[in-house]
Amino acid sequence: MPNARSLHRLPIPRGGGIAIWAGMLAGSAWLAQPQPWLAPLLLLVGVSLWDDRRGISVPLRLAVQIGAAIGWLWADGPVAWPHALLAVLAIAWMTNLYNFMDGSDGLAATMTVVGFGAYAVGAAHAGRPDAPIIATVVAATIPFLVLNFPPARIMLGDVGAVPLGFLAAVFGIGGWRAAYWPAWFPVLVFLPFIADATLTLARRALSGAKVWQAHRDHYYQRLVRMGLGHAGTLAVYSALMLGTAASALAALMRAPDAGASVLALWGAVLLLLYAGIGYHWNRGNKGRNESKY
Repeated sequence: MPNARSLHRLPIPRGGGIAIWAGMLAGSAWLAQPQPWLAPLLLLVGVSLWDDRRGISVPLRLAVQIGAAIGWLWADGPVAWPHALLAVLAIAWMTNLYNFMDGSDGLAATMTVVGFGAYAVGAAHAGRPDAPIIATVVAATIPFLVLNFPPARIMLGDVGAVPLGFLAAVFGIGGWRAAYWPAWFPVLVFLPFIADATLTLARRALSGAKVWQAHRDHYYQRLVRMGLGHAGTLAVYSALMLGTAASALAALMRAPDAGASVLALWGAVLLLLYAGIGYHWNRGNKGRNESKY
């Protein structure tokens, strides 16, 4: 239902993520590769569905997400505790930020198709047998994207966005641990989501806002509210997604040592974009008190 923190004026069904997981699991069930992420993923799907239907407290939700991250690390193989701590924090953050970014039509679904598509190509390039498993996420998301494209007729819901963020993190970290790609690769692939969510959280924290509360202060949300609309915002972010993913694949295949420099360059591009959005937002006197909520 529309509220003061949403970008929609009419009620929109949520829970479309159920279709993604049904398709993804059906598509990957016949593959024989080990799937240490499967049990934690199913846990997150179940808890997130309950959250969509009944609601769950923030501490309980975070505890389940951290438990899922620890469960995947335990099943995936031994790791030194400092690295394990960093991995759990990265997985928990990616799990949540994906949900934060699922507020505008087509945005999270497009990031899923582009991001996991880049993962699948990168894994195939490395000759890894689990590339088809990653590709099933893309295949299962495309039909949902058709219905989620502006104007959206259905949204992912927590049951879709939360587990997708989890898989984006564990596939990325798992690929790095297995030497599919360097650590910069998954960060660059999902940089449009990571940068928007991280900088928004930092800005709100510095302003004294309650960072765990829902809001409309993300840069993509500001673009929608400034008049670009859902379709225009999706066009801008789709270009960014395609740019970072294509750059990540090109660097991975042609010049892996240049990957960190490419990541820094795209980071500068996004900072300039966000600065421009912030300037026009403040100039229009919109959302002057937004960061206080």
